[in-house]
Formats: sequence, structure tokens, C-alpha cells
Amino acid sequence: MTITIRKKALLALADGTVFEGYSFGAEGEAEGEVVFNTSLTGYQEILTDPSYKGQIVVMTYPHIGNYGTNHEDVESSRPWVEGFIVKDPCPYPSNWRSEASLEEYLRRHGIVGIAGIDTRALTRHIREEGAMEGVISTVELDPRRLAERARKVPGLVGRDLVREVTCQRAYRWDGGVWRGGDYGPRVGPRYRVVVYDFGVKYNILRNLVTAGCDVTVVPAWTPAQEVLDMEPHGVMLSNGPGDPAGVTYGIENIRRLIGRVPIFGICLGHQLVALALGGKTYKLKFGHHGGNHPVKDLKTGRVEITVQNHGFAVDLESLRGVAELTHIN
Repeated sequence: MTITIRKKALLALADGTVFEGYSFGAEGEAEGEVVFNTSLTGYQEILTDPSYKGQIVVMTYPHIGNYGTNHEDVESSRPWVEGFIVKDPCPYPSNWRSEASLEEYLRRHGIVGIAGIDTRALTRHIREEGAMEGVISTVELDPRRLAERARKVPGLVGRDLVREVTCQRAYRWDGGVWRGGDYGPRVGPRYRVVVYDFGVKYNILRNLVTAGCDVTVVPAWTPAQEVLDMEPHGVMLSNGPGDPAGVTYGIENIRRLIGRVPIFGICLGHQLVALALGGKTYKLKFGHHGGNHPVKDLKTGRVEITVQNHGFAVDLESLRGVAELTHIN
């Protein structure tokens, strides 16, 4: 029988709360805002979602890693989370598509994690006190010193993290939605769509292609006129990390596009549209991160369950008389 000796790890929050567990993934240290995600599956998509740049994610579901990881179930070129927290990781995944365990995946990409802590207690603490900065460490194991360092971790308010995740040059995307072994079938392109990459997820691009769009992705700072010169039928503003108010160049470009081309925004992109219209955004207490968020269509009364990942929201009063409210969380 092989006995694995796990290295001790600590999670310290800015308010002085400390959790003790063991190292899971890469060893070392990670810092960022600690938030919880309520999804039962999809951990690889969460890890590779650029919107998590600057954040440490704790999974509320206790058993994580059951089906392993592969090279297809990713939302970007690499993981973007700063750190990862789980209760009970699965060391022996079982799935025909699995290529490596979750821990192997984290180690390969240098993502520091901690396991074995009471994630339910941590989640309740965040709900009551709000999302806050924290540090995971397998190196510094003095609780007081680590908590002091957590208090010095920069927050997300006012920070532009989009520049760190956006593409550096424009490119075409032609892969459709993954269906049982390939990325297709898809409708022939009928519409030209330009996607502003504020931290775009691959599945947004896949769905656009499957819906019949010729997709071009451009860096977040691309001038509005350059986009208009492409003569798109529509412009998509993607999801992304950080405070939308910090992405001033994006807000200015969107102002120049409004009224000249149809615009659709998701997550950060949606918030940037609100700011471009003169509205305001604010930071949520602990954000919306998970696959079970109800959204109501105010015209039909129908409620849909959505996947969300954002720490900021639009101030509805700031857009009264400017925009029509059609859906609400």
C-alpha cells in the first residue's frame, strides 16, 4: 500500500480568518480575491475562464475532479484563476475523455491549490462578510504573518485586468460547438460579427459560429473606427475580469459604436455598455459565480437558469429613462 504524505497548506483571509488544509496542485503561494462558485461540474471551464483573473476560487460542491481533465473542455488558452480551493479532490478520475487528473492539471499550469478545508464554513463566511482578499501558501505557515500579507493584497475595485487577458492581435475563429466528437455541424456564415476580447470564453465564439456567424476577434483596445471599417453586422462585447469602470478605453470605443451597429454584451461587456450609456456600476458583496442563477424575462414572465461569473453589477437607477430593462436577476 502506498501512503501519500500531503504537505500542509494555509488559506488566510484579510480579516484574519485562517483555514488549514493540505497542498493540492502546485506548491508555493497564490493571492487574490476569494470567491465561491456553486457549480457541481465544469471545474476545468472555471479554471480557464479569463473572468477569474485576480481571484481565488472555492468550489462549494465537495467532490471535485471526478471526471479528470482534457485538452478540449477549456474556455481559453490556459487557466487564469490565481488559486483553487476544494474540499475533497478526486485522485482517481473516471471518464473516457479524461487525460489527466485535476491535480496533475493544476501542477502542469502552476496553479496553487488547497484541499481538505471546510469549504462550507468558508462559503458561509464569504456570504456573511463579503468576498475579500486572501493568500494560499505552502511556504509561509505562520497564520498571523499570512493574514497580514492578505490585508495587503490589492482589491479589484478600479483595476483594469482586461489588458492582462485580451489577445494581442486580431484573429478569425471558425470552430463550432462541440458535439460528441467534433466541432460541428454548423450553418454557413450569414453574418459578420466582430468580438471585442475583454477575456472572451471559447464557447461564446463556438456558439456564434454554430449560429451562422463569420467571427473576427479583436484586442480590447481596438479603435471603434477600425471595427466599423470591417463592416460587421454586429459587435459582441465579451466577458472579462476586474472592474468595468477601469476599462476606460473600452467604454470610449463602445460610445463611438452605439447607434452605428447592433451591439450585444455579456457579463463585463454588458456592464461596459451601461457605462457607455452614462450609467454606473457597483461591486457586489460576494458576486454571482455559478451555474444556477435565475433570470426573469420581464415581458414574458419566464425564468431561465443561467451561468454567471461577475463581481460587479449595473446600477439600474442610473439608467432610468436611458435604457429599457428587459431581464433581471
